[in-house]
Amino acid sequence: MNTDEIIPAKYLTEITKQDLQPYMLEDLKLDGFDPKGEKTSQARVVVSRENFGCGSSREHAPWVFEVNNITAVVAESFARIFRQNMFNCGMAAIELPKADLDLLFSHAQDADASMNIDIEAQTLTMTGGGKQKTFNFELSPFDKALVLAGGWVDYADTKY
Repeated sequence: MNTDEIIPAKYLTEITKQDLQPYMLEDLKLDGFDPKGEKTSQARVVVSRENFGCGSSREHAPWVFEVNNITAVVAESFARIFRQNMFNCGMAAIELPKADLDLLFSHAQDADASMNIDIEAQTLTMTGGGKQKTFNFELSPFDKALVLAGGWVDYADTKY
């Protein structure tokens, strides 16, 4: 998914992060996906594939997730700038291998599907279809500290 699908460029003139909120994923075209739907508004984690956040580098892409209460993106890989912008905003960019993502996607339509992310333990636990599976992920100590602090500004306030 690229940054233009996350937040269309026509909204980059908005004054505040909050002004971006209604436009999250507006231009994402996937069968059965409704950017304004109940499932989307209740989501706290985005699960995707490789090279997430590619395209134009802009802080607006993580900002629109932040103001929509998205706390993490899980993908096979990330565009470098997007990934760091996520951590700077206090959100996790979690990389998992393709096989693990395939398993997550296989339970996406389960009525009881849920996910729990433990940043301290660096684990993601998926529950769905009557099954539970825990995945381990790696974060650098600094990226982990940014997420736990709530982002770069909060981290800096505690350190400087």
